[in-house]
Amino acid sequence: MLAAEQKTTKVLIVDDSAIVRKILSKQLDAHPSIEVIATAPDPYIARDKIVTLNPDVLILDVEMPRMDGVTFLKKLMKYHPMPVIIFSSLTPQGSKTAVEALASGAVEVLAKPGPSYSVGDACKQLCQTILAIPKGSFPKPVSAPAAPAESAHLLETTHKIIAIGASTGGVQALTCVLSSLPADSPGTLVVQHMPAQFTRSFAERLNETCAVQVKEAADGDHIIPGRVLIAPGGYHMVLQRSGASYYVAIKDGPAVCHQKPSVEVLFNSVAKYAGANAVGAILTGMGNDGAKGLLALKEAGAHTIAQDEATCVVFGMPREAIRLNAAEAIVPLEKISAALIQFARS
Repeated sequence: MLAAEQKTTKVLIVDDSAIVRKILSKQLDAHPSIEVIATAPDPYIARDKIVTLNPDVLILDVEMPRMDGVTFLKKLMKYHPMPVIIFSSLTPQGSKTAVEALASGAVEVLAKPGPSYSVGDACKQLCQTILAIPKGSFPKPVSAPAAPAESAHLLETTHKIIAIGASTGGVQALTCVLSSLPADSPGTLVVQHMPAQFTRSFAERLNETCAVQVKEAADGDHIIPGRVLIAPGGYHMVLQRSGASYYVAIKDGPAVCHQKPSVEVLFNSVAKYAGANAVGAILTGMGNDGAKGLLALKEAGAHTIAQDEATCVVFGMPREAIRLNAAEAIVPLEKISAALIQFARS
Protein backbone atom coordinates (compact mmCIF):
# COMPACT_ATOMS: atom_id res chain seq x y z
CA MET A 1 0.00 0.00 0.00
CA LEU A 2 2.83 2.36 0.80
CA ALA A 3 4.22 2.16 -2.74
CA ALA A 4 0.79 2.84 -4.19
CA GLU A 5 0.30 5.87 -1.92
CA GLN A 6 3.60 7.35 -3.13
CA LYS A 7 2.55 7.35 -6.77
CA THR A 8 2.10 10.99 -7.66
CA THR A 9 2.06 11.08 -11.47
CA LYS A 10 -0.71 9.51 -13.54
CA VAL A 11 0.27 8.44 -17.07
CA LEU A 12 -1.79 7.48 -20.13
CA ILE A 13 0.01 5.51 -22.87
CA VAL A 14 -1.23 5.82 -26.48
CA ASP A 15 0.32 3.33 -28.90
CA ASP A 16 -1.20 0.99 -31.48
CA SER A 17 1.16 -1.85 -30.52
CA ALA A 18 -0.22 -4.05 -27.75
CA ILE A 19 3.31 -5.24 -26.99
CA VAL A 20 4.61 -1.69 -26.56
CA ARG A 21 1.66 -0.80 -24.33
CA LYS A 22 2.27 -3.87 -22.17
CA ILE A 23 6.02 -3.33 -21.82
CA LEU A 24 5.74 0.39 -21.08
CA SER A 25 2.93 -0.18 -18.58
CA LYS A 26 4.93 -2.78 -16.68
CA GLN A 27 8.18 -0.80 -16.68
CA LEU A 28 6.71 2.60 -15.81
CA ASP A 29 4.28 1.23 -13.23
CA ALA A 30 7.24 -0.32 -11.43
CA HIS A 31 8.47 3.17 -10.56
CA PRO A 32 7.29 4.20 -7.08
CA SER A 33 6.10 7.62 -8.25
CA ILE A 34 4.42 6.71 -11.55
CA GLU A 35 1.03 5.11 -12.08
CA VAL A 36 -0.07 4.01 -15.56
CA ILE A 37 -3.79 4.60 -15.22
CA ALA A 38 -4.74 3.45 -18.73
CA THR A 39 -3.59 2.72 -22.26
CA ALA A 40 -5.19 3.38 -25.65
CA PRO A 41 -4.51 2.01 -29.16
CA ASP A 42 -5.36 5.26 -30.98
CA PRO A 43 -6.19 8.93 -30.32
CA TYR A 44 -9.96 8.43 -30.58
CA ILE A 45 -9.96 6.11 -27.58
CA ALA A 46 -7.29 8.23 -25.89
CA ARG A 47 -9.52 11.30 -26.11
CA ASP A 48 -12.27 9.64 -24.09
CA LYS A 49 -9.80 8.40 -21.47
CA ILE A 50 -8.26 11.85 -21.12
CA VAL A 51 -11.71 13.26 -20.35
CA THR A 52 -12.66 10.58 -17.81
CA LEU A 53 -9.29 9.90 -16.15
CA ASN A 54 -7.50 13.28 -16.35
CA PRO A 55 -3.91 11.94 -16.61
CA ASP A 56 -0.96 14.11 -15.68
CA VAL A 57 1.19 13.03 -18.65
CA LEU A 58 0.46 11.51 -22.06
CA ILE A 59 2.95 9.22 -23.83
CA LEU A 60 2.06 9.34 -27.51
CA ASP A 61 3.15 7.33 -30.56
CA VAL A 62 3.13 8.89 -34.06
CA GLU A 63 2.18 6.07 -36.45
CA MET A 64 -1.25 4.76 -35.47
CA PRO A 65 -4.45 3.63 -37.20
CA ARG A 66 -7.27 6.10 -37.86
CA MET A 67 -5.05 9.14 -37.29
CA ASP A 68 -1.46 10.05 -36.48
CA GLY A 69 -0.06 11.29 -33.20
CA VAL A 70 1.26 14.64 -34.43
CA THR A 71 -2.17 15.68 -35.71
CA PHE A 72 -3.71 14.68 -32.37
CA LEU A 73 -0.98 16.54 -30.49
CA LYS A 74 -1.82 19.77 -32.34
CA LYS A 75 -5.51 19.42 -31.52
CA LEU A 76 -4.75 18.56 -27.92
CA MET A 77 -2.54 21.62 -27.44
CA LYS A 78 -5.28 23.84 -28.85
CA TYR A 79 -8.24 22.52 -26.90
CA HIS A 80 -6.88 20.57 -23.92
CA PRO A 81 -3.20 21.44 -23.28
CA MET A 82 -1.31 18.92 -21.17
CA PRO A 83 2.21 17.47 -20.96
CA VAL A 84 2.81 15.11 -23.92
CA ILE A 85 5.91 12.99 -24.52
CA ILE A 86 6.21 11.71 -28.08
CA PHE A 87 7.65 8.19 -28.13
CA SER A 88 8.11 6.89 -31.66
CA SER A 89 10.48 5.17 -34.06
CA LEU A 90 10.05 8.25 -36.29
CA THR A 91 11.59 10.64 -33.80
CA PRO A 92 15.34 10.23 -33.48
CA GLN A 93 16.95 13.47 -32.36
CA GLY A 94 16.88 16.12 -35.07
CA SER A 95 14.40 14.32 -37.36
CA LYS A 96 11.73 16.34 -39.15
CA THR A 97 8.96 14.68 -37.18
CA ALA A 98 10.76 15.32 -33.88
CA VAL A 99 11.14 19.01 -34.71
CA GLU A 100 7.49 19.27 -35.78
CA ALA A 101 6.31 17.54 -32.59
CA LEU A 102 8.31 19.89 -30.38
CA ALA A 103 7.03 22.88 -32.33
CA SER A 104 3.49 21.56 -31.86
CA GLY A 105 3.77 21.50 -28.07
CA ALA A 106 5.38 18.21 -27.00
CA VAL A 107 7.46 18.60 -23.83
CA GLU A 108 9.92 15.97 -25.06
CA VAL A 109 10.46 13.70 -28.04
CA LEU A 110 12.09 10.31 -27.50
CA ALA A 111 12.94 7.58 -29.98
CA LYS A 112 11.80 4.00 -29.49
CA PRO A 113 14.61 1.50 -28.93
CA GLY A 114 16.77 0.66 -31.93
CA PRO A 115 19.85 -1.50 -32.49
CA SER A 116 21.97 0.56 -30.08
CA TYR A 117 19.26 1.56 -27.61
CA SER A 118 17.63 -0.90 -25.19
CA VAL A 119 14.09 -1.06 -23.83
CA GLY A 120 15.49 -0.56 -20.35
CA ASP A 121 17.31 2.61 -21.41
CA ALA A 122 14.17 3.92 -23.09
CA CYS A 123 11.96 3.30 -20.06
CA LYS A 124 14.54 4.86 -17.73
CA GLN A 125 14.61 7.97 -19.92
CA LEU A 126 10.80 8.06 -20.03
CA CYS A 127 10.62 7.90 -16.21
CA GLN A 128 13.16 10.70 -15.85
CA THR A 129 11.26 12.86 -18.35
CA ILE A 130 7.88 12.20 -16.74
CA LEU A 131 9.11 13.13 -13.27
CA ALA A 132 10.97 16.20 -14.54
CA ILE A 133 7.74 17.80 -15.76
CA PRO A 134 6.66 20.33 -13.11
CA LYS A 135 3.10 20.04 -11.88
CA GLY A 136 0.90 22.86 -13.13
CA SER A 137 3.19 23.56 -16.07
CA PHE A 138 0.20 23.59 -18.43
CA PRO A 139 -2.93 25.72 -18.08
CA LYS A 140 -6.00 23.98 -16.72
CA PRO A 141 -8.05 22.70 -19.68
CA VAL A 142 -11.41 24.37 -20.06
CA SER A 143 -12.96 21.83 -22.43
CA ALA A 144 -12.66 18.28 -23.63
CA PRO A 145 -10.18 17.61 -26.45
CA ALA A 146 -11.65 18.22 -29.86
CA ALA A 147 -12.48 15.20 -31.96
CA PRO A 148 -9.41 14.17 -33.97
CA ALA A 149 -9.11 15.62 -37.45
CA GLU A 150 -7.24 14.06 -40.35
CA SER A 151 -4.32 15.81 -42.02
CA ALA A 152 -3.42 15.13 -45.62
CA HIS A 153 -0.06 13.44 -45.19
CA LEU A 154 2.53 12.77 -42.51
CA LEU A 155 5.77 14.71 -42.65
CA GLU A 156 7.60 11.39 -42.32
CA THR A 157 6.59 7.76 -42.04
CA THR A 158 8.37 4.45 -41.77
CA HIS A 159 6.14 3.18 -44.57
CA LYS A 160 7.02 4.64 -47.96
CA ILE A 161 4.88 4.27 -51.06
CA ILE A 162 5.92 3.67 -54.66
CA ALA A 163 3.53 4.72 -57.44
CA ILE A 164 4.09 3.64 -61.04
CA GLY A 165 2.22 4.49 -64.23
CA ALA A 166 2.58 2.87 -67.66
CA SER A 167 0.77 2.38 -70.96
CA THR A 168 1.98 1.09 -74.34
CA GLY A 169 4.92 -1.24 -73.72
CA GLY A 170 4.16 -1.20 -70.03
CA VAL A 171 3.52 -4.91 -69.63
CA GLN A 172 7.12 -5.71 -70.48
CA ALA A 173 8.45 -2.67 -68.59
CA LEU A 174 6.49 -3.49 -65.44
CA THR A 175 7.57 -7.11 -65.60
CA CYS A 176 11.18 -5.93 -65.65
CA VAL A 177 10.73 -3.43 -62.80
CA LEU A 178 8.52 -5.47 -60.47
CA SER A 179 10.46 -8.71 -60.86
CA SER A 180 13.59 -6.87 -59.69
CA LEU A 181 12.04 -5.49 -56.50
CA PRO A 182 13.12 -7.16 -53.24
CA ALA A 183 10.53 -8.90 -51.07
CA ASP A 184 10.59 -6.12 -48.48
CA SER A 185 10.01 -3.30 -50.97
CA PRO A 186 7.71 -0.43 -49.99
CA GLY A 187 4.03 -0.89 -50.79
CA THR A 188 3.59 -0.21 -54.50
CA LEU A 189 0.64 1.05 -56.56
CA VAL A 190 0.52 0.51 -60.32
CA VAL A 191 -1.70 1.86 -63.07
CA GLN A 192 -1.25 0.06 -66.39
CA HIS A 193 -3.61 0.99 -69.22
CA MET A 194 -5.28 -2.36 -69.81
CA PRO A 195 -8.83 -3.65 -70.37
CA ALA A 196 -10.76 -4.88 -67.34
CA GLN A 197 -10.58 -8.56 -68.21
CA PHE A 198 -6.77 -8.53 -68.36
CA THR A 199 -5.57 -6.83 -65.17
CA ARG A 200 -6.31 -9.74 -62.84
CA SER A 201 -4.51 -12.30 -64.99
CA PHE A 202 -1.61 -9.87 -65.46
CA ALA A 203 -1.31 -9.48 -61.69
CA GLU A 204 -1.52 -13.24 -61.14
CA ARG A 205 1.19 -13.88 -63.70
CA LEU A 206 3.49 -11.31 -62.08
CA ASN A 207 2.78 -12.78 -58.66
CA GLU A 208 4.20 -16.11 -59.80
CA THR A 209 7.56 -14.62 -60.78
CA CYS A 210 8.10 -11.69 -58.39
CA ALA A 211 9.55 -11.67 -54.89
CA VAL A 212 6.85 -9.18 -53.92
CA GLN A 213 3.16 -10.14 -53.72
CA VAL A 214 1.27 -8.80 -56.74
CA LYS A 215 -2.54 -8.63 -56.90
CA GLU A 216 -5.30 -6.78 -58.66
CA ALA A 217 -6.41 -4.08 -56.23
CA ALA A 218 -9.72 -4.35 -54.42
CA ASP A 219 -11.49 -1.47 -52.68
CA GLY A 220 -10.04 -1.07 -49.18
CA ASP A 221 -6.84 -3.05 -49.77
CA HIS A 222 -4.11 -1.91 -47.38
CA ILE A 223 -0.75 -0.81 -48.70
CA ILE A 224 1.95 -2.74 -46.88
CA PRO A 225 5.62 -3.49 -47.53
CA GLY A 226 6.12 -6.30 -50.02
CA ARG A 227 2.76 -5.86 -51.76
CA VAL A 228 2.03 -4.48 -55.24
CA LEU A 229 -1.53 -3.43 -56.08
CA ILE A 230 -2.47 -3.11 -59.75
CA ALA A 231 -5.46 -0.91 -60.61
CA PRO A 232 -8.34 -2.96 -62.05
CA GLY A 233 -9.15 -2.18 -65.66
CA GLY A 234 -12.14 0.13 -66.07
CA TYR A 235 -11.77 1.76 -62.63
CA HIS A 236 -9.65 4.49 -61.09
CA MET A 237 -7.44 3.66 -58.10
CA VAL A 238 -6.68 6.34 -55.49
CA LEU A 239 -4.60 6.40 -52.34
CA GLN A 240 -6.36 7.09 -49.04
CA ARG A 241 -5.01 7.46 -45.52
CA SER A 242 -6.42 6.64 -42.10
CA GLY A 243 -4.04 7.79 -39.40
CA ALA A 244 -0.70 6.30 -40.37
CA SER A 245 -2.27 3.50 -42.41
CA TYR A 246 -2.60 3.69 -46.19
CA TYR A 247 -5.20 1.91 -48.31
CA VAL A 248 -6.69 2.20 -51.78
CA ALA A 249 -10.15 3.12 -52.95
CA ILE A 250 -11.40 1.80 -56.28
CA LYS A 251 -13.71 4.31 -57.93
CA ASP A 252 -15.86 4.62 -61.02
CA GLY A 253 -16.07 7.89 -62.90
CA PRO A 254 -15.19 9.52 -66.19
CA ALA A 255 -11.95 8.80 -68.01
CA VAL A 256 -9.08 11.18 -67.21
CA CYS A 257 -6.54 11.90 -69.94
CA HIS A 258 -8.72 9.53 -72.01
CA GLN A 259 -7.85 6.69 -69.62
CA LYS A 260 -9.58 4.63 -66.94
CA PRO A 261 -7.69 3.73 -64.85
CA SER A 262 -5.69 6.93 -65.07
CA VAL A 263 -2.13 7.45 -63.92
CA GLU A 264 -3.02 11.10 -63.34
CA VAL A 265 -5.70 10.17 -60.82
CA LEU A 266 -3.39 7.84 -58.92
CA PHE A 267 -0.43 10.23 -58.84
CA ASN A 268 -2.54 13.18 -57.65
CA SER A 269 -3.93 11.13 -54.77
CA VAL A 270 -0.46 9.93 -53.79
CA ALA A 271 0.80 13.52 -53.87
CA LYS A 272 -2.04 14.54 -51.56
CA TYR A 273 -1.89 11.74 -49.00
CA ALA A 274 1.73 10.53 -49.09
CA GLY A 275 3.65 13.61 -50.27
CA ALA A 276 7.35 13.33 -49.53
CA ASN A 277 6.82 9.76 -48.32
CA ALA A 278 6.32 8.63 -51.92
CA VAL A 279 8.36 7.80 -54.99
CA GLY A 280 6.71 8.12 -58.40
CA ALA A 281 7.78 6.63 -61.72
CA ILE A 282 6.31 7.10 -65.18
CA LEU A 283 7.16 4.42 -67.73
CA THR A 284 6.70 3.87 -71.44
CA GLY A 285 3.35 4.89 -72.90
CA MET A 286 1.45 6.88 -75.49
CA GLY A 287 -0.09 10.25 -74.65
CA ASN A 288 0.37 12.41 -71.55
CA ASP A 289 -1.47 10.54 -68.77
CA GLY A 290 0.40 11.02 -65.49
CA ALA A 291 2.73 13.84 -66.57
CA LYS A 292 1.01 16.55 -64.51
CA GLY A 293 0.48 14.04 -61.73
CA LEU A 294 4.21 13.32 -61.58
CA LEU A 295 4.78 17.08 -61.33
CA ALA A 296 2.29 17.20 -58.43
CA LEU A 297 4.27 14.45 -56.73
CA LYS A 298 7.53 16.33 -57.19
CA GLU A 299 6.01 19.55 -55.87
CA ALA A 300 4.74 17.62 -52.81
CA GLY A 301 8.30 16.56 -52.04
CA ALA A 302 8.28 13.07 -53.55
CA HIS A 303 11.17 11.66 -55.57
CA THR A 304 10.19 11.23 -59.23
CA ILE A 305 11.53 9.11 -62.09
CA ALA A 306 10.88 8.98 -65.83
CA GLN A 307 11.98 6.11 -68.07
CA ASP A 308 14.54 7.23 -70.65
CA GLU A 309 13.76 7.42 -74.36
CA ALA A 310 16.21 4.71 -75.44
CA THR A 311 14.42 1.99 -73.45
CA CYS A 312 10.81 3.11 -74.04
CA VAL A 313 8.54 1.37 -76.55
CA VAL A 314 6.69 4.70 -76.80
CA PHE A 315 8.27 7.79 -75.24
CA GLY A 316 5.05 9.82 -75.04
CA MET A 317 4.20 9.81 -71.32
CA PRO A 318 7.79 10.10 -70.04
CA ARG A 319 8.52 12.82 -72.62
CA GLU A 320 5.59 14.93 -71.40
CA ALA A 321 6.68 14.51 -67.79
CA ILE A 322 10.24 15.51 -68.63
CA ARG A 323 8.94 18.50 -70.62
CA LEU A 324 7.12 19.70 -67.49
CA ASN A 325 10.31 19.25 -65.42
CA ALA A 326 8.40 16.69 -63.35
CA ALA A 327 11.14 14.04 -63.36
CA GLU A 328 13.91 14.30 -60.81
CA ALA A 329 15.77 11.50 -62.59
CA ILE A 330 15.65 10.02 -66.11
CA VAL A 331 16.56 6.36 -65.85
CA PRO A 332 16.91 3.40 -68.27
CA LEU A 333 14.41 0.61 -67.70
CA GLU A 334 16.86 -1.91 -66.26
CA LYS A 335 17.90 0.52 -63.51
CA ILE A 336 14.46 1.79 -62.46
CA SER A 337 13.79 -0.76 -59.71
CA ALA A 338 17.13 0.04 -58.05
CA ALA A 339 16.41 3.77 -58.34
CA LEU A 340 12.96 3.29 -56.75
CA ILE A 341 14.44 1.49 -53.76
CA GLN A 342 17.28 3.96 -53.39
CA PHE A 343 14.89 6.93 -53.40
CA ALA A 344 12.49 5.19 -51.01
CA ARG A 345 15.30 4.73 -48.51
CA SER A 346 16.67 8.26 -48.79
